[in-house]
Amino acid sequence: MNTPNILIIGQGDIGLPVTNKLAQDGFSVTGLARSERHHYALVDSAHFLQADALTLTSEQLQSFTYIAIIVTPDEYSTSGYHDSYLAISQHLATLSANLANLQRVVFISSTGVYGQDNGEWIDEHTEPMTPERDASKVILQAEQALQQSFGDKAIIIRPSGIYGRERLMRVRKAREPQKEPVAAEHWSNRIMDRDLVTIIANVLTTAAPKPLYLATDYRPVTTFELGVWLSEQIGEAAPTIDEKKTSVTGKRLHSNIPLAWLEYADWQTGYRDILDHQA
Repeated sequence: MNTPNILIIGQGDIGLPVTNKLAQDGFSVTGLARSERHHYALVDSAHFLQADALTLTSEQLQSFTYIAIIVTPDEYSTSGYHDSYLAISQHLATLSANLANLQRVVFISSTGVYGQDNGEWIDEHTEPMTPERDASKVILQAEQALQQSFGDKAIIIRPSGIYGRERLMRVRKAREPQKEPVAAEHWSNRIMDRDLVTIIANVLTTAAPKPLYLATDYRPVTTFELGVWLSEQIGEAAPTIDEKKTSVTGKRLHSNIPLAWLEYADWQTGYRDILDHQA
């Protein structure tokens, strides 16, 4: 296979470190974003293209062999997801017939596309039930638009809940002295942001990627167990169980990420790292 020429659409909290990692690993990579380059901490060896992804032409994309779409909406509303995830995917789909050099399109989706919510186990072969959230329905439509136009060239990555040293929602909740009661058995899944960057870079550069990756660690956990454990680690009172919420909810994801790609294979390893860096 020839050396890939990679375009990363989106230079946010995940897209930017993916671009930098690929550049530092010696790949030809271009980060695309709407603002000027100086807004992004790109390494010198990374290229940059200032453009709105919705205006890209087949001529601008002609030299790229791999494209990754790593975007977030301008606003977290259904229309915001429609104007980002779906609009960009549909626009690229209209150009597909003219992109002769393109070998791979990687789309960063979400495990929110799975509408299953009774504690079910889900793996890479599980068909999503219709999600309740309209935004998740839009993301699923974006996946389908790429798959219909690009076929086997379209690779989907569905991350679970992203956390990290700067993504501290659960830690902040654990620090609250007065905690809201928590459902006894609401299942959740997560992936450390640094591991997600590695996963995306590896999917872009591996010789024979799978069509779908569940980017999640190897250990689903109930939000109650997670809250109790975190509270104990930082010396705060543990949450109590909400007696009104007795049903099993959420979902449990079977990761299909190679273990060698993960620095944080379970949530305890990840949160220990976070707490160590706060000390």
